[in-house]
Amino acid sequence: QVQVLEPGGGLVQPGGPLSLPCAASGCILTLYGMAWYRHTPGKQRELVAAVTSGGITNYADSVKARFTISRDNAKNTIYLQMNSLKPEDTAVYYCKADILSTDQKLVAYYWGQGTQVTVSS
Repeated sequence: QVQVLEPGGGLVQPGGPLSLPCAASGCILTLYGMAWYRHTPGKQRELVAAVTSGGITNYADSVKARFTISRDNAKNTIYLQMNSLKPEDTAVYYCKADILSTDQKLVAYYWGQGTQVTVSS
């Protein structure tokens, strides 16, 4: 069984920083790309940032120059460092991992349960 855990999140003031870790664990044969998405009521879930197993990154235009995604392959963990946070960054953030598990023949998407990030004074 595979788990994707997101222990971060919380309340932060506008302009402040917050770091979101995400760790994949369990019966992992190969861990491919990982990414952070976010969802706010009335909007579609959107990609925030992604990183491949080789370290290639991709960002939404709205977070470029403010957010940084990084990856520790030894720990099967990614980190989303969010700086200069704005109220419009308020959302539930979800981590996604593309994994070939030991009991499957195809790569599958595994999602975390989501973590609330609220930017407010």
